[in-house]
Amino acid sequence: MVSTPSRITSPRGTDYLSSGADPVSDRSPNQQLLPLTAKVNSDDQLTIGGVAVSELVKIYGSPLYILDEESLRAACRQYREALKRYYPGEATVLYASKAWNCLAICAIAGSEGLGIDVASGGELYTALQAGVAADRIYFHGNNKSATELAEALEVGSHIVVDNWLELESLAQLSGAQGKTVPILIRITPGIECHTHEYIRTGHIDSKFGFDPNQIEAVLQEIAQQPSLDFQGFHAHIGSQIFELEPHKDLPGVMVQWFLKAREIGLSPSVLNVGGGLGIRYTEDDDPPSIDAWVKQVCTAMVAACKNAQITPPHLICEPGRSLVGSSCITAYTVGSRKAIPDMRTYIAVDGGMSDNARPITYQALYRPVAVDRMAQPCTETVTVAGKHCESGDILIQQAQLPPLQSGDILAILATGAYNYSMASNYNRVTRPAAVLVGEGQGQVIIERETYQDLVSCDRLPDRLKSIS
Repeated sequence: MVSTPSRITSPRGTDYLSSGADPVSDRSPNQQLLPLTAKVNSDDQLTIGGVAVSELVKIYGSPLYILDEESLRAACRQYREALKRYYPGEATVLYASKAWNCLAICAIAGSEGLGIDVASGGELYTALQAGVAADRIYFHGNNKSATELAEALEVGSHIVVDNWLELESLAQLSGAQGKTVPILIRITPGIECHTHEYIRTGHIDSKFGFDPNQIEAVLQEIAQQPSLDFQGFHAHIGSQIFELEPHKDLPGVMVQWFLKAREIGLSPSVLNVGGGLGIRYTEDDDPPSIDAWVKQVCTAMVAACKNAQITPPHLICEPGRSLVGSSCITAYTVGSRKAIPDMRTYIAVDGGMSDNARPITYQALYRPVAVDRMAQPCTETVTVAGKHCESGDILIQQAQLPPLQSGDILAILATGAYNYSMASNYNRVTRPAAVLVGEGQGQVIIERETYQDLVSCDRLPDRLKSIS
């Protein structure tokens, strides 16, 4: 029988919950399983931002996303300050908002001096509504619609051009309107890393970006279009990356593109290296710190520029998961229990694949805790199942937990990235609320959906209204 403590330790073995060892400001949020403000109170309850998780569930219900404001702000500051420390030229951090795009998170990132990376018209609209200036927004995507391009052109955001159709459409739109549009060109750099095949984007066989063999033709076309303000290049090698070596290789590749553009007569000034730094989902994960990642990127970029005898350009990076992933947990209420002798025991929670699609999509692993029994030994190995009518709706296969009963609160850690943003209404389940916590208070940043919300866009044809 498993009998391990449910304490959460750092990658270096320090138990932050019991010792309070390092100041919050000194810890890299992406290396933590819990948000930076996590503590256990005298009643053995997990608290985030000074509020007990179980109390938040009593007030706001479950499932419930609980976002720690201090963790998110600390990650933003660490990226920004590391760039100042290691890079001699201009540098900008963009929040890759596909990780979780909502008004509050965009506003927090903007208030910390970050720009926003968006990947749809809806994300663009949200960032603008959050108060982020259009010239600090960069619009990505491999199949932007004509409407989305027009929306970005109208407000004046940067556009990261992904393919020939987009380049031609943008030239026509901007030319017809007499506007100049700032663009970056996305190129697949041919650099692979060890991550899930669905989130590798830097290798040649990818739906994203121009093939590197097309660079000269693309640049020649841009040179003929006066309405396209070519600023530089973008590349991204993947997501949830623990390796630093690929980030060492990328600047050298991109500087060669930079030189090619100059040969053609263009004047690029920007190199955007994307993001991709991983976070800690379980005790076995040991990602590099934000500082280490930034140092590697900056050192490699400076070396590549020195070798090419050019001044370091405006450097942009686009972290998403490593900003918000570890800043959030999801709280659930335990429901039914099913024990199959000599096989496994299932415990079901009141959410599942509709609020966390990553386990069924990417076989993602997570760490659970019993929020009101943080010191109690984990004496059971159970499968945490969701409530949906789907056999694959399993959140955690081999979860080590104290014995749980119906009504107990279970939290799954590091759920800030790609959880709410990929949430669905499968089985017509309403999407959860999200609460921002800090300084002993919680405030709703996303309301829990209602049944009325579920049918708000439905329309019943007249010929069906008489059916009893």
